[in-house]
Amino acid sequence: MLIRKLFRFENAHIVRNCSSDRCRRSMHGHSYQVEVLLEAQALDHGQMVYDFGLMKGDIRSLIDSFDHAVAWWDQDDPEYIESCRKFSARWIALPVSPSAEQFSRVFFVLVDRVLSLTDMVNGEQDVKLHSVIVHETATGYAQCFRADIENPRMGELPLERIVFSEQVQAEWPDATLWQRLLSGERHRNPAVELQVPPKA
Repeated sequence: MLIRKLFRFENAHIVRNCSSDRCRRSMHGHSYQVEVLLEAQALDHGQMVYDFGLMKGDIRSLIDSFDHAVAWWDQDDPEYIESCRKFSARWIALPVSPSAEQFSRVFFVLVDRVLSLTDMVNGEQDVKLHSVIVHETATGYAQCFRADIENPRMGELPLERIVFSEQVQAEWPDATLWQRLLSGERHRNPAVELQVPPKA
């Protein structure tokens, strides 16, 4: 079974080397929608694949990091990068160009890392990230699957090369979020007290 959680954010970027002149030479913004799709072959004690409320923690914090921010490729022109850092408190440096395709890969890596470090305590079984869809516009989206992360022809995506500005990190509910993910520190979901329905 598949479930889907939708997130939204506003972001600005330039996508170098693309075919569209406007896109490759001018900073512009989009109203993004990100769909995170999880799958499992069994349901937890609440008869869910994964409680949507649990996705309002680290996963939402990471995706929200991109809201009202500028994202750039860390190999872009140094002058452009410096200007972005100077005039925007909220920015993210990426090891890939911020196209919809690469955004979908970035979010896949981030969400997958969160899930892989989470101890699930409510009977969840074989929950895994199925895919991530990034809608850049109302008519265009990119969808990333695990094979796209492992595909060397799409470029490496090392977590440690993703850099969040100080302002972005200061707004996280948990200031240790990024350090936890990079170091591999595990996170435990809240404990659940099971309630058995009365017998008739």
